[in-house]
Amino acid sequence: MSDDIFTLHRGCAPLLVSLPHVGVRIPEPLKARLVERAATAEDADWHLDRLYAFARDLGASVIVPRHSRYVIDLNRPPENRPLYAGANNTELCPTRFFSGDPLYRDGQAPGDAEVQMRLSRFWRPYHDALAAELARLKGDHGHAVLWDGHSIRSVLPWLFDGKLPDLNLGTADGASCAPSLRAALMQVLAAQDRYTHVTDGRFKGGYITRHYGRPRDGVHALQMEMCWSTYMDERPPYEVHARRAAQLEPVLRALLQAALAWSPDA
Repeated sequence: MSDDIFTLHRGCAPLLVSLPHVGVRIPEPLKARLVERAATAEDADWHLDRLYAFARDLGASVIVPRHSRYVIDLNRPPENRPLYAGANNTELCPTRFFSGDPLYRDGQAPGDAEVQMRLSRFWRPYHDALAAELARLKGDHGHAVLWDGHSIRSVLPWLFDGKLPDLNLGTADGASCAPSLRAALMQVLAAQDRYTHVTDGRFKGGYITRHYGRPRDGVHALQMEMCWSTYMDERPPYEVHARRAAQLEPVLRALLQAALAWSPDA
């Protein structure tokens, strides 16, 4: 399935890979209201569609948006609640870069009516498709696993202290998936020694993980937040580093294979 908002590849396994921040498209009327720096869409989750391309070969479904998070953040709640209370957060329709600097020119930030328009135009179609695909997979297999893939610059003082671990697994402190699935993925991370890692650290899972992860209802959700430095250059033009990407892919593959091998009845 492909339209102006997202692409959806429907697989045959009980796994859906969501990549909600891969899009870089910014409509021209909006681009004119943003500061010049925004044109590069610097806060995108760069190249994850390429990095997770192997997921299709595993039988997974994959959903990818076309538009930048500067249009609307698909991993924020529709009522715009902060994800992390007491910390700096970006909004449903962000007004700041991850550096904390203003995203909009003076007086150009969206009002409530525009936020609601973007919610209807861009956010809801993605989530309607995501929810429908999870329902299809659960109907076919009895359960579904949602893997929400993200990446971020390794050092962002406005959002967190110091340097992030390379791989950050989030399960909403264990609430978004079965304990045995969480343990299986943690075991994969512990078995490798190339990347630092943490589970339910600074990034515990965003709206997608927390909202759709309903283990008692047969839907298990996890977020993986990776540092850009594991597979790409962290400065413009944000190019993939081929050797690093090749080293990372087996770890990602092992994680998704563990999710596929896992069963609620195990």
